[in-house]
Amino acid sequence: MAGKTKKRSGTGSKRPQPRGNPQRAQAPRDPRTRTRATLGDWIGAARLRTLPLAITPVLIGTGAARLVDDEFHWLLALGCLAVAVLLQIGVNYANDYSDGVRGTDDFRMGPARLTGAGKARPRTVLAVSFAFLGLAALAGLALTIRTQQWYLIPIGAVCIVAAWFYTGGKKPYGYNALGEVFVFVFFGLVATIGTTWIQVQAVPQEAWFGAVAAGLLACAVLLANNLRDIDQDRAAGKRTLSVLIGKRGTQALFTIFVLVPFAISSFLALVYPIAWLALMALLLALPAILIVWTFGKPRELVVALSLTSFASLAYGALLFWAFIG
Repeated sequence: MAGKTKKRSGTGSKRPQPRGNPQRAQAPRDPRTRTRATLGDWIGAARLRTLPLAITPVLIGTGAARLVDDEFHWLLALGCLAVAVLLQIGVNYANDYSDGVRGTDDFRMGPARLTGAGKARPRTVLAVSFAFLGLAALAGLALTIRTQQWYLIPIGAVCIVAAWFYTGGKKPYGYNALGEVFVFVFFGLVATIGTTWIQVQAVPQEAWFGAVAAGLLACAVLLANNLRDIDQDRAAGKRTLSVLIGKRGTQALFTIFVLVPFAISSFLALVYPIAWLALMALLLALPAILIVWTFGKPRELVVALSLTSFASLAYGALLFWAFIG
């Protein structure tokens, strides 16, 4: 009888706490009871707070084009804006899909993603991503036909391929500390200089200065995001630049990336006095730097990310004004 009353070993031990994204851990496993994504979830997955990063280089590039030609090429500028915004949204959905199917989002502490939280089928998220990338391609094709600059087709194809392999494919470069390189090149140099070239078939040095500034601010936003997820990315095996250089290194690099663009605008102000007004964007940028250095909870970095993104937009608008003024 003593054997029948013997307790199983380990029954009194505590259950291990789930790691990673709390919303993913609490998501019902039964597909019939799983919460479906709402319209708000889909809009959130587009990560609207990052869209100013797509607008900034178009503003700066259009302003630089005005230095070459007194005429505004509004139709071409709007086409460039459509390409940039659609590509940005497509990248955001692609990241949601790729990080979700890899299991990387199981470790995230930020806002829940569609795929990682099980709110939408991975194939649906992938289809939406391809739809936006396809729309970006169509907008780019329209620009190509309008300008007859047929070499824009392979350049656009490279942009779309680079957008996908940021977190997609077997060896995504975003998982190997190259995310900032992608952002600087494509959302800084290519977007700004491409906008200027498409409008006037020339690239003044002001466009290069503005491209560097736009690229650095975009990289700063990515650093704020990766600083928030540094511990989770390390646990998931995602080797971002922040994982490699650590918290203090990321904070220092973020500060440099935010402040250098204002040094650039101050230099440009020697020729274009209105560029001094770009310093007003520091009203958003400096609080972001303060948060990055003093944050207590990871979610506070979402505020820093948003402030930096809108500082970029304000910077681009004021530099645009300086160039056309």
